[in-house]
Amino acid sequence: MATLRDVAREAGVSVATASRAINGLGNVTAPTRAAVLAAVKKLNFVPHSGARSLTRRRTDTVGVILPDLFGEFFSEIIRGIDLIAHESGMHLLLGNMHGSAHETAAAIAAMRGRVDGLLVMPPELKPETLAQHLDPVLPTVLLNYDAATLDRPYVAVDNYRGAWTMTEALLAAGARRIVHIAGPKHNRDARERQRGFVDAMAAIADERHPVILPGDFSEEAGAEAARMLVEGKMPADAVFAANDLMAVGCLMRLGEAGLKVPHDLMVAGFDDIPLARHITPALTTMQVKIDRLGSTGMMMLLRLLRGEAPGAASATILTPVLIERGTTARAVEAAA
Repeated sequence: MATLRDVAREAGVSVATASRAINGLGNVTAPTRAAVLAAVKKLNFVPHSGARSLTRRRTDTVGVILPDLFGEFFSEIIRGIDLIAHESGMHLLLGNMHGSAHETAAAIAAMRGRVDGLLVMPPELKPETLAQHLDPVLPTVLLNYDAATLDRPYVAVDNYRGAWTMTEALLAAGARRIVHIAGPKHNRDARERQRGFVDAMAAIADERHPVILPGDFSEEAGAEAARMLVEGKMPADAVFAANDLMAVGCLMRLGEAGLKVPHDLMVAGFDDIPLARHITPALTTMQVKIDRLGSTGMMMLLRLLRGEAPGAASATILTPVLIERGTTARAVEAAA
């Protein structure tokens, strides 16, 4: 069976140009498009998304593949995507991958022929693994993933800088023994947040071996980390969780143990999910504006679907903002 690469080779063009010509997108000259379509006919090439004809039948649907569909983080991303999609008359088709390369391949395959474009968040997949599964013909934008090596448009969060900023703020507030609750080992966001914490502790506090407790981004992991702190009598005056759910779990368990936040120790998270501002005390965190992550990716995908070249907009890096609330407000708590 002929592949897209065979078509490109036969027509004497790049794979990307062959893809644009087949899909009827812009930035392809008439002679080039004719050469590609002639190669398609000669080789009897059928795109993976077989239901699409060479004129590319529109479905007015965008596929969204996330690691999970549950929790405030993912619901905020979907909300941001849907806001732009709805305004553009597009529908969403949702799928999840649970961080598995096999399930990622299955989710992407399930979208073929059913969507005009794809938004994918693959935080635990290596670029070379992801490249094997992405359809070269289907316009795709990656969310929260540095896809520079894949030559794909992407939206990412500067997790390293965000973690550095939070660590710096906790040290400025008087903390000296900061414990970090890490995210999943294979998650890119978690690794970058841990790296930012470790580097900031070394550079600012001259602490080369800070305490890092295991976590998995769940509320239960935060509670377990708090249990380890309390029962292990680990000296700590601040906890920096790699996401808000773990920070909330930590807060609940510390309260059950009779510890007061922020008087006994400060607690901070990352993401600024809606729950962060509604608990008591309200959670200090790094605000990512999660819905903007989704809306920005959707706007980039719409430009691809209109045939526009990504250009300078092929990569958008969102910088988190420090939001200081009650869980680190020692000065306010002491005066009360």
